[in-house]
Amino acid sequence: MTGPLPLGFSTNALALFLGASVALVLTPGPDTMYVLTRGVADGRAAGLQSALGVSTGILVHTTAAVLGLAALLRVSELGYALVKYVGAAYLLYLGVQTIRQDDALSSADSSADGGSFRQGVAVNVLNPKVALFFLAFLPQFVTAKSAASLQMVALGLLYAVLTVAYLGTVGVLSGRIGTALRRRDRVRSAIQWGSGTVLAGLAVRLAVGDSLG
Repeated sequence: MTGPLPLGFSTNALALFLGASVALVLTPGPDTMYVLTRGVADGRAAGLQSALGVSTGILVHTTAAVLGLAALLRVSELGYALVKYVGAAYLLYLGVQTIRQDDALSSADSSADGGSFRQGVAVNVLNPKVALFFLAFLPQFVTAKSAASLQMVALGLLYAVLTVAYLGTVGVLSGRIGTALRRRDRVRSAIQWGSGTVLAGLAVRLAVGDSLG
């Protein structure tokens, strides 16, 4: 069927978008690793908030794509490099902080003030590759030029919903595992070092990598 849907979408285009989006969301990448790391290190609430933060970052990228801001990153090497290295530096900072955090820091401390949510937003927004991905990906499924902006916003919202459903599950499950493991001092220390190392590794990948992630 190819009947019209709200905002002028075609059934085929929306089905293709959903299929491609599910495949992309389920593909392990920096966002998945970040949420997994936060859940294991800081608990279920932190993992869930990180997932919500990443999904909010997707909405920011969608808005940027609609407004054409992402196009500026594509043509400006300086702008692209600036955003990329700021994002890498932020991830590295989070990695170091995770390794150095005092044992007194609990999952409640890391999530009660919304810190994990804000960090999730920042990690996603400060990745210029994600901005360029949405600039290239969303227009492929626009089927009505007169409503192109609205369709891109709707597609971005749908992608964010799929993302939070998946990453939220990752955050909750990893949080439960981390809570059980953190009851042992040696395991808690290993988790801190392991999580911090993963975040530092993501920083390096963002700084030197060329592929979308």
